[in-house]
Amino acid sequence: MAGKGGATEKEPMNFVHKNAILCETVEKENRTQKLYTNYSINPFKTLHVIAGKPNSKYDSEDGEEDPHFKKIIERANQEPTRKFTTPQTEAQEIGWVTRPLLEKDRGDRRLNFPRQMSEMTKYMETFWRIEEAKRINTDAS
Repeated sequence: MAGKGGATEKEPMNFVHKNAILCETVEKENRTQKLYTNYSINPFKTLHVIAGKPNSKYDSEDGEEDPHFKKIIERANQEPTRKFTTPQTEAQEIGWVTRPLLEKDRGDRRLNFPRQMSEMTKYMETFWRIEEAKRINTDAS
């Protein structure tokens, strides 16, 4: 199709065009790039501490404690309900609120169903107690 009619072929790209494309690409990257220089340790990566040499004066010196680092590590080790006010995922929604919806009132008969003994339950309790005693006596013999 390129040979038909008055269609012209595309000229090969020269060094000036390639350089202009490169400059435009670098300019776009620099506009969106953010320089981050505040580096810290990743609190979610396990930290393996290796003991130093016993006779080295450099390993035995105690350094100052970094409060920012300590705060980050303590926050990473907290459970999610203390870290966040609301659940962050759908899975965290289950069990997020652990306090009961109603206070327990043992005197309220609508919500409290204590264990009740009937003739049948008294009979079976005595039966199982006797069976347990028999089993213990046969095991001891």
